[in-house]
Amino acid sequence: MVAILCGVVYSCKRDNAQDIVQQEKQTISDNVKNQISSLGYNTDNVRTVEGGYVVEGDIYLTHESLNYKPNSPVLRIANDEQYRTSCLITGIPRTITVSISGLPAGYTTATDIAIARYNALNLRLKFTRVASGGQIKIQYASLGAGILGQSAGFPNCSTGNPPSPIKLNSDANALGSNPNQNYLATVIAHEIGHTIGFRHTDYFNRAYSCGSGGNEGSAGVGAINIPGTPTGGDPNSWMLACIPNGVNRPFNANDIIALRYLYQ
Repeated sequence: MVAILCGVVYSCKRDNAQDIVQQEKQTISDNVKNQISSLGYNTDNVRTVEGGYVVEGDIYLTHESLNYKPNSPVLRIANDEQYRTSCLITGIPRTITVSISGLPAGYTTATDIAIARYNALNLRLKFTRVASGGQIKIQYASLGAGILGQSAGFPNCSTGNPPSPIKLNSDANALGSNPNQNYLATVIAHEIGHTIGFRHTDYFNRAYSCGSGGNEGSAGVGAINIPGTPTGGDPNSWMLACIPNGVNRPFNANDIIALRYLYQ
């Protein structure tokens, strides 16, 4: 199973300084780029991070995951619909624990808001915040200018458990120490969405929400259309790849259809 990050991170506000980009590019060998490309990812502006690489601004790949051989086809492309990975959370009904550490107090409040959004849908998959040791750990990380957050990937195909941790960037050039609570809750809910098996709504064309970027590909984890979600543009989905500063995206009608299809 590819260990990826929904975030995945939100990356609509990223540092475009040419000297930084060129420095990062110099650290990536052609062999690594070829491996990344074979997984279906764009190799422009690949960044080296601890334990692996971040591609397309918001997807984390471990060194080990580069040897993964994709076998999950993209079943439907070129429509702005909801998409899931091949593997999902199993053992439902179940409650997943979430803990948060190393972040300002407002981040705990925003986490509670994000959890409440999921639990309000009465799914068979629920979340609860615990003081420490959660199955999903939310923690601070300095991810670089404009990078808001990063998930550890998608559900483990063998165990059916969510990946951990979710990393949030409270640096001043990203989320900051006191962001708008609903905006931050949207970022956290997005990252949790990746941990339970959701791809980006606009995975086939990141330019839809980010202004630039292409098709993320199946990435070895699948990009399977969720029945009942629309084929037209959906500018308000919580799983769009990028989010403008301060924007609140609670679950819209299409998001709810997708969540209930998988976990109700």
